[in-house]
Formats: sequence, structure tokens, C-alpha cells
Amino acid sequence: MVVALVALAMAVGVVGTVVPLVPGLALVWAAALAYGLIEGFGTIGTVAFSLVTVFAVAGVLAGWVVPARVAGAAGAARSSILLGMVAAIVGFFVLPIVGLPVGGVAGVYAGELQRTRDGAAAWRATRATIAGFGLAAIVQFALALAMTVTWVVWVLAT
Repeated sequence: MVVALVALAMAVGVVGTVVPLVPGLALVWAAALAYGLIEGFGTIGTVAFSLVTVFAVAGVLAGWVVPARVAGAAGAARSSILLGMVAAIVGFFVLPIVGLPVGGVAGVYAGELQRTRDGAAAWRATRATIAGFGLAAIVQFALALAMTVTWVVWVLAT
């Protein structure tokens, strides 16, 4: 029963990495933690959960770093990227779930428009940021799958 519930939570979490209505990586990580607390970690579980945690941290970092790098490569100034990051944090609290990408995109556009006074150039940087968020979602999806596979190996090995 525990395995089925954890598997369901992880499946929802994996979907949540591409559908921003549920917390993706956090849910997969929490499900693995719950499994370890209920069933016991042991040596294999400790190693597996540590790996799950590394994947989760990498996924969270990818959610911030990838869009910023892609925007920077498209010519967005660091100040615009920083504004995008701040706006993403504010957006997360103002518009739960969807506010993070909306705020990030709006912040980059506003920063680039103010910096360049050119709507087309600002939009190019913004489109790159949107592509960066998409790439980050793909990376997070892959890491959520890696987290889930690690948990499956943990279950099968114990």
C-alpha cells in the first residue's frame, strides 16, 4: 500500500514538472522521504535518498539557471535577468504556481525595454527567456524521472 501511494505521488510530481499546477520536484522528493520514514532507510535507502536529493537540488537550480543563461546568451543584460528573477519571486507569491514564469518573463521584458528602448529587442530577449523556461522544464522532467527511477531501484533492492 505504501509503495502504491508513493508511486502515485511521484507520478503526479513528474507530471507537475511540465504542468505548473502541482509542485513537481518537491512532491517527488517528499514522497521518497515519506517512503524512507515509513519503511526505513537502511544503507541502500540512505544512498538512494541522497541521490534523489541531489537530483532535486539540481532540478531546482536548473529552474533558475537555465532561463537566465538562455536569456543572457540572447543578449539580455544581467540587470534584466536579475529583474526577471526578482519579478519571478514576486510573481510566485502574487499568482501562485503560474506567477514564477509569468513574473520572470515580464521582468526580463521590462528590464530590456527600459535598457534598450526597443520593443523588438526586448521581445527577442523575452522569447529566449520563455525558451529557457521550456528547456528548464524538460531538464526538471528528466530529473524527476531520475528521482523516480532511483526510488524504484531502492524499493526493488530492499
